[in-house]
Amino acid sequence: MAVVATFTADGVLRLLRSALEQAGIEPELHLCPFGQVETELTAPDSGLARFAPDVTLVLLHDGAFLPAAWDPTRLDAVEDAVRARLESLESAIAGRGTVLLHTVPLSRVEQRTVVSYRGRAALGRLWRRLNSALLELPDRHPSVHVLDLEAVLVDEPGPVRDARLYRYASMAWSAPAERAYAREAAAFCRAVAGLSAKVLVLDGDNTLWGGVVGDDGLAGIELGPLYPGNAHVDLQRRALALRRQGVLLALASKNSAGVVDELLAEHPGMVLRAADFVAKAVNWQPKDGNLRELASELNVGLDSFVFADDSRFERELVREALPSVRVVPLDGDPAGFSDLVLAGDHFAVLDTTETDRSRTDLYRARRERNSSAAFSSPEEYLHGLELVVSVREATRYDLPRLVQLSLRTNQFVMVRGAHSEAETQEYAVSPDRLLLVISVSDRFGDEGVVGGMWVSRGERAWTVDNFVLSCRVFSRGVEHTALQALVDRAFAAGAERLDAAFFGSERNQPAAAFYPSVGFSTREPSGYTLPLRPPPVVRPAWATLIEGETADV
Repeated sequence: MAVVATFTADGVLRLLRSALEQAGIEPELHLCPFGQVETELTAPDSGLARFAPDVTLVLLHDGAFLPAAWDPTRLDAVEDAVRARLESLESAIAGRGTVLLHTVPLSRVEQRTVVSYRGRAALGRLWRRLNSALLELPDRHPSVHVLDLEAVLVDEPGPVRDARLYRYASMAWSAPAERAYAREAAAFCRAVAGLSAKVLVLDGDNTLWGGVVGDDGLAGIELGPLYPGNAHVDLQRRALALRRQGVLLALASKNSAGVVDELLAEHPGMVLRAADFVAKAVNWQPKDGNLRELASELNVGLDSFVFADDSRFERELVREALPSVRVVPLDGDPAGFSDLVLAGDHFAVLDTTETDRSRTDLYRARRERNSSAAFSSPEEYLHGLELVVSVREATRYDLPRLVQLSLRTNQFVMVRGAHSEAETQEYAVSPDRLLLVISVSDRFGDEGVVGGMWVSRGERAWTVDNFVLSCRVFSRGVEHTALQALVDRAFAAGAERLDAAFFGSERNQPAAAFYPSVGFSTREPSGYTLPLRPPPVVRPAWATLIEGETADV
């Protein structure tokens, strides 16, 4: 990743490296000369262009927008200058891959330069228009993201600017501001790298509710409009908000299952109900073992888990036994529990999609599929599943979901993190490329968009640059059916073979076996090839393939 700033950002770079390493990322960082943002972003031979970063962090300060000798009696001229600089910046970032900008706090000395309250209000409106315009940039540039740094710094101690460092070394931010930015930027980079958490595992007693339900009974727990019950209610509301955005909720409680089921169903103070949890581990077993079983049941890695518990014993047990799980200590006053769960920004993603909003229901339906055992053989079960796989060309509305899948899928992905948002968009519009969306439904329900294929089209050979499929649709023949759709397209276009890129890792072993299993042979240096003359048949008999409006049964 590259850092390009309007001020001296060496201190930010050191803090950023530390924050990234704590987030599980070993970064390769490049710092551009300060004050040359537009030049570095646009010049084809700049250091930034040669470095070719996956992520570019653009750091801004108020002095980059305000003229050096701005006149507080001519705020219309100030606004013209601010608008011109913003237009220059927008032109520079357009099409530059994944870029993180931020809103720009206005330093106190600039505010107090205006002596009238009416004038300060006018300056405030001007500055908020600038920050609003920055926050609107992602609507026009899909690969641009904006951190609301102005809002983040509200809770940080001290001023934004250290006057001595600013005058002596052109360092625009104070140490607290630098630390806050590094923390937020690291969370963003974690999202870009697909390392966001997917599952929030919550304790019950003294976490979701106050007291011990087994001892105090339903009527004796603290859960309602008064303190401390309202703090536990607020935690539940925050958890529900996460669930609605795609985070899976699980309950891990040392309790009798019947008591907890009754509480979830009947207590009037409960915000969360049984249907909000994708899985529950309510028993008297050690919680590290319960978390392992939850990970296996959900088919996600333990590094996707966040575990929040009030018991120091349980937390230390999980930390020791499962070091990849992110542990949130819920100690002390429950009024701070919501802040503690959200403080690490563990669940931050680049965008949320319709699939995210229905993820709990999708996982619950998958459990129903897996628990269906009224068939004499797996093939009979699959025939009875009524599987329908739809493969179509992507629209602009599909891009956020496809980028999300390419970043967050670990098991069935041929090239991990291969394509940025800008590159994915290029596949959707280029005549030499093809971006396909894979959707799945069966008798248990609609899974929505579960995968995609990034394809380069040549005269004699088409190349699958990447093939990604959600883990929740494994072992049903979805990947075979989707590949059949691509084989049919390539054959109809006159291609003689289908090539496929593959780069192995510790996590994508399920993907490694797929291409050889359907007839691909190894192609150097890294990948596979499949002859298309005659066209191979890889679709299983139990699957229905739909391409556009045409069904192939």
